Amino acid sequence: MSEGSSESSSQRVTVADVQQLVKKKDAIEAQIKAYYDILEGQNKAGMDEPLVDIEGYPRTDINVYEVRTARHNIICLQNDHKALMKQIEEALHQLHARDREKHRLDEAEMHSEAMEQENSLPSAFAKVDTVSPGSPAYISGLQVGDEIIEFGSVNTQNFQNLQNIATVVQRSEGKPLNITVIRNGQNVHMNLTPQRWSGRGLLGCNIIPLQS
Repeated sequence: MSEGSSESSSQRVTVADVQQLVKKKDAIEAQIKAYYDILEGQNKAGMDEPLVDIEGYPRTDINVYEVRTARHNIICLQNDHKALMKQIEEALHQLHARDREKHRLDEAEMHSEAMEQENSLPSAFAKVDTVSPGSPAYISGLQVGDEIIEFGSVNTQNFQNLQNIATVVQRSEGKPLNITVIRNGQNVHMNLTPQRWSGRGLLGCNIIPLQS
């Protein structure tokens, strides 16, 4: 097999492929154990015990052929096991590398989307300067530093001056207004209902323009 085709094959490795390799490994290990059991049954001949007696004749207390066959098969299976372990290691490496690459691409995509969202935010036309505790603005969730991009019918395109906001507030007493602000680089939506309260005005906050 060429190097290119081997690389192509490794790129197609799946979790199921690894599981199949592990099954083969387990099967080989079971075979090796079975052959070791045979050697154990042959008067504990093992892998290194001599097969001839002190006079150089085949031992009569064991089945020499069976011992030789078991030893040969164990050596072959151990070589197969070593090669299979290398395959498993390479397959796991491929899977982990692919997972890392996927994680990296996902993070890059999330960062790109966040940048696009930030760049797509419309320009604010006013900013919240103060918010009085207990006021309608405070209850709605408006915070100091919020940059306003929508205040009822007033938005970046039609805002001219703070009188635009004042007019909307006066006409909307007791009625909820849709407010959209930029806070920490994100759009935040809320409902603000202008109404009488213990303090001054209908909102209880101070708004300053960001453009002339």
